[in-house]
Amino acid sequence: MIAMFFWSFVIGGIICVIGQLMFDVAKLTPAHTLSFLVVAGAILSGFGLYEPLIDFAGAGATIPITSFGNALVNGAMQESQEHGLVGVLTGMFEVTSSGISAAIVFGFIGALLFKPKG
Repeated sequence: MIAMFFWSFVIGGIICVIGQLMFDVAKLTPAHTLSFLVVAGAILSGFGLYEPLIDFAGAGATIPITSFGNALVNGAMQESQEHGLVGVLTGMFEVTSSGISAAIVFGFIGALLFKPKG
């Protein structure tokens, strides 16, 4: 069990270090970094490499933003088998809609409760 926590921490840390290096070394904006990590997760998922990473690292692979790309690809692939091309589009939103909705709701609540820095 200790090994599971260790590898979760290491893998999640490596993903975060990659993102931080993109900020500091490559001087990419947060939007570019976010997009890169989501696309990287989607590509790894498309090649069947992200699920074994999740099995190995657990939360270390499911919590970072790369997991969102994985969820998009998994949803699209599952629904495309049942509904064809339309399933590719609807599958992405079906799997990720709760997370997107929560981000919108909590962002709105945060905007109501706190003043933006000006």
